[in-house]
Amino acid sequence: MKQVRVNKVLNEMQSRGMDHLIISDPSSIDYLTGYNNHPGERMFVLLLSLDGQHTIFLNQLFYLDQDLDLEIVWYADTDDGAALVAQHLQDAHVVGVDKNWEAKFLMRVMELANEECCFEIGSICVDYVRMIKDDHEQQLMRESSRINDLAMDQVIQLCAQGNLTEIEVTEKVTEIFQSLGCSSFSFPAIIAYGANGADGHHEGDGSKLKPGDSIVIDMGGLYQGYCSDMTRTVFYQQVSDEQRKVYELVRKANETAEAMIKPGVKLCDIDKAARDVISEAGYGENFNHRLGHFIGRDVHEYGDVSAAFDMEVEEGMIFSIEPGIYLQGDFGVRVEDLVLVTKDGCEVLNSYTKDLLVIG
Repeated sequence: MKQVRVNKVLNEMQSRGMDHLIISDPSSIDYLTGYNNHPGERMFVLLLSLDGQHTIFLNQLFYLDQDLDLEIVWYADTDDGAALVAQHLQDAHVVGVDKNWEAKFLMRVMELANEECCFEIGSICVDYVRMIKDDHEQQLMRESSRINDLAMDQVIQLCAQGNLTEIEVTEKVTEIFQSLGCSSFSFPAIIAYGANGADGHHEGDGSKLKPGDSIVIDMGGLYQGYCSDMTRTVFYQQVSDEQRKVYELVRKANETAEAMIKPGVKLCDIDKAARDVISEAGYGENFNHRLGHFIGRDVHEYGDVSAAFDMEVEEGMIFSIEPGIYLQGDFGVRVEDLVLVTKDGCEVLNSYTKDLLVIG
């Protein structure tokens, strides 16, 4: 068990009146125990209790080669795993439940629990703790982002050849990350040429480059369990005046937001600063997503840099800053970095140039 992290979660539980917490998210279980498992459709639960009697429920199919320093309940495919969880909740009063736990398990536990027991979403207890990265996590995120910078350069060189389709470039991304020390990618890369770049989550297809196309490259690697994420937009052979104007506007929005990040500033105000830059230039309706998201073990973790989050920034938080302008049927531009909040500002984890690049 990672006791320092567990204690922080227990403190969050206590402050919210929860005496038990059901955690089913594999990333959170790994974060708290050091045990990494991908259970598929089988039940996989860590049950935390304020009395310190913590329990993990494992299917007999799972492989365990480490000491977890907590009670382990093994069950078979033919057993009622949810009933085993319910047996550990007979004295419970308020049970926090993972926001992503499947209803087929939760409904069974609720059916068998004592009548006085109530259930509520409890993921925030872990989410708040995971928002603040410790020194070791920060170093892993730095290295993951450093590798992403190197990978970005290789992908841009591939695109500069001009003869590869979007999907052909995408298929080479995993190989590039693995050659640089990552286990894989942190999410399927987005490689979008020309008008495809106006689709923020475009899936690569057989499109080929044409002179004047923008190329949106959004990608990240998975390094020792921690994700990177970065976007750069470059142009193939030539760039129009409008493309140049839009690019520099997006870059300005990115850098304006990064310049104001420090402890105490609200996430919603960071979003507004970048959005105002784009809106004042007449492209507000073409910036159609939040400014950023938190990241770490998962590429999207709890917390948004958006109007919906008035939370104040704290030292140790890591999130993306990724403004964009998307002109349907024409082209798109996004510029994204990851930032680490420091004692008096922020550290931009990506160093790959944001100068406008014309390649090929």
